[in-house]
Amino acid sequence: SSVVDKLKDMMEEIENAINAFKEEQKQIYEQLLKDEKAASNELSVFERKVELWALSSSTTKKVLKLPSVKVSFDKKLENHLPEEVVEFERLLQQTGGWQGGWDDYNHQNFLKVRTKHKGRLSYVDEALEYLCGRTKEDIEQHDKWYQEFLILHERKKESIKKWKEKQQQEKEGSLKEKEKSEKMLQEECLQHEEAQKQKAEERKRQQAAIEAWKKKKAIAFTREPASRLQLEKKEKKQQKEYQRRYHMKVLMEKYALQKKENEE
Repeated sequence: SSVVDKLKDMMEEIENAINAFKEEQKQIYEQLLKDEKAASNELSVFERKVELWALSSSTTKKVLKLPSVKVSFDKKLENHLPEEVVEFERLLQQTGGWQGGWDDYNHQNFLKVRTKHKGRLSYVDEALEYLCGRTKEDIEQHDKWYQEFLILHERKKESIKKWKEKQQQEKEGSLKEKEKSEKMLQEECLQHEEAQKQKAEERKRQQAAIEAWKKKKAIAFTREPASRLQLEKKEKKQQKEYQRRYHMKVLMEKYALQKKENEE
């Protein structure tokens, strides 16, 4: 009997230890879950900040200084962001942030039960068991907010996706335009070089023609004295011939006159 009692006591101690261990692990798990949710919320806020920074560099500093839960939205920022982003940010501002004004505990339990029922309103009754201080009307109102949240958030993501695609297209277009401009500039440079080359060749031809003309003139100039001397000799020869003929004519006339006188 004493052995049985000892075994019974040992079993109770083991069971108590196991229960205590389970409770401790449960508390640790719940704390880890809360830490994970908090980190997830912080990450979501940070992602939103990065998205806003990418969409509007002129007002980035104001966006990055936003608190992690309460959302403030600069009116000037609206002019720099797509309409879908503005609508989503305005919803967060007007309804209390990423959890619709609810605390983290209630919102996470709301999501858990809603996901379990795949969004059907039948989840409301079960959700009441997990939500502290919330009525059925509160849950239904929060559900309407969450549906709008999902729609606007999806539109925002799609808008940012299109914006990024547009930025990529513009970047590629700019690169193509730059390549086109560089190609045109290169062609213009080649054309300019070719024109300069042709001008240089034309100048060479003109210079060669001028040099040939100068050379010809120089040769003609060196030959000119000899030609002039020959001309003078020819003129002197012609003059002597003229004088000889004139002298012969005079002699002939004298001879004829003398002959006539003798005959008389």
